[in-house]
Amino acid sequence: MSANVETMFSVRKKPWHGLGTVVAEAPSSEDALRLAGLDWKVEQKPLFTSKGIVEGYKANIRDTDGQVLGVVSERYKIIQNTEAFAFTDELLGEGVRYETAGSLQNGKKIWLLARMPREFIISGERISPYLVFSNTHDGSGAVRVAVTPVRVVCNNTLNLALQTASRSFSMIHTGDVKGKVTEARETLFMAETYMENLGKEIENLRRQKMSDRQVREYIEMLLPLEKDASGLTEKNINRLRNDLAARYYDAPDLKEVGKSAYRFINAVSDFATHAEPIRRTRNYQENLFMKTFEGNPMIDKAYQMIRAVV
Repeated sequence: MSANVETMFSVRKKPWHGLGTVVAEAPSSEDALRLAGLDWKVEQKPLFTSKGIVEGYKANIRDTDGQVLGVVSERYKIIQNTEAFAFTDELLGEGVRYETAGSLQNGKKIWLLARMPREFIISGERISPYLVFSNTHDGSGAVRVAVTPVRVVCNNTLNLALQTASRSFSMIHTGDVKGKVTEARETLFMAETYMENLGKEIENLRRQKMSDRQVREYIEMLLPLEKDASGLTEKNINRLRNDLAARYYDAPDLKEVGKSAYRFINAVSDFATHAEPIRRTRNYQENLFMKTFEGNPMIDKAYQMIRAVV
């Protein structure tokens, strides 16, 4: 894990087993850039072999230490870390505060997460939307901007794959990058649209009652057990099933929700983002963070299962 998380900061607590710099309050973009270790630039240099220059390609180099971030085509346009923060500053306006930001894979990928100034009250609950910006400097992916709504009371993400509103926007590193950033800024009212549609969907989920039998069946579908599974595998799957069931029936913050699809989605979200896995890979926490805004497959699957019944 430490090999992939290069530098970062976080507000109030250290994520990912103590990596990164902790600050007491969410800083401004200038502070966040420095604390996250992102105060460097990417330069493009020509590529050479023993036979001379390599046409059509360039190397993206970090200016502070000469780290090679990736080899890209000559059409690739750099979006600097400072531009990423400036984009978020301008998009959200005054009052934006950064919660975490950092560098992965020796600078090949960077991210920042900012709390949006406005909170939403949905079905009596405070839902705080965050804006996540991720960028790659190695040519492996597009620039992505996503909205991630979180229940304030328990810090559970509610980033559902709605059919009525998109939760992310992406743009590639070619063509008129500045024009695309402008386009993204103009079309990122999607955050407001997403939150409005999420509110409507939460109301629908609250009205959709679930029996104990349905809960058990859905848990078994989310955590299937093959017929020829070994004794150890069966034991592990049953442990996970019991964990998920406990999060549905016993979570203090869900006691007043009632036995509904909304309660089930929250239990799945809590399980998907906080349960201890059977096998923890080196990049487990990093991958979990990325799923926060790319979409968690288990949460999406649970939501689609529930929607299929309606």
